[in-house]
Amino acid sequence: MLVDAQFWPFLVAITLLSVTPGVDTLLVIRNTARGGVRDGVLTSLAICCGLFVHAAVSALGISLILLQSAWAFGLLKLAGAAYLIWLGVQALLAARRGRGLPVAGVSSKRRAVPAWKPLREGLLSNVLNPKTVVFYMAFLPQFIAPGDPALAKSLFLAGVHFVIANIWQVGVALMVGGAGRLLASPAFARWLNGLTGAVLIAFGVRLALERSPG
Repeated sequence: MLVDAQFWPFLVAITLLSVTPGVDTLLVIRNTARGGVRDGVLTSLAICCGLFVHAAVSALGISLILLQSAWAFGLLKLAGAAYLIWLGVQALLAARRGRGLPVAGVSSKRRAVPAWKPLREGLLSNVLNPKTVVFYMAFLPQFIAPGDPALAKSLFLAGVHFVIANIWQVGVALMVGGAGRLLASPAFARWLNGLTGAVLIAFGVRLALERSPG
């Protein structure tokens, strides 16, 4: 079953994670500043296409581990819990620093860029980022039951992530294109990082305390 009781916590968590400032958001900002809103949108689409690659890789790993033993799957979940808690701590530290994104003062000088360039940059930035596949391996197991089709469920969850991340990143491109100030606000960055850090730590603790299958 693709939509179950675990889907709604996933939806909340992945929405918060998608809007948390990171490498993807910064790349969208840079490319929008360089070539306009079109480049930002193309960059976002390419970045989010890479999510399906990571979902497939992580689903393969999860499937192989499930075939081995419930003990191995439990070990994966504990490792994932530790990673999520670590990410949460990093987000809380970022919230303490309270730095906004580099949007204010973006140069108005933009040049024509071939469409393939932001597409290539976005896709490679995501696919070649080992942190993304590690995150998927840590995050997805708590939303995939042992009886679920791991590949189908992972791709479905990646599709949800694709939609949410694109909505956010295209919004970022539009705000940068209009010289929006919200993203540059330290208070906004502090609030967003603090909320995401708390959610990640809560998910990590929940994952660590959850009983292993079998």
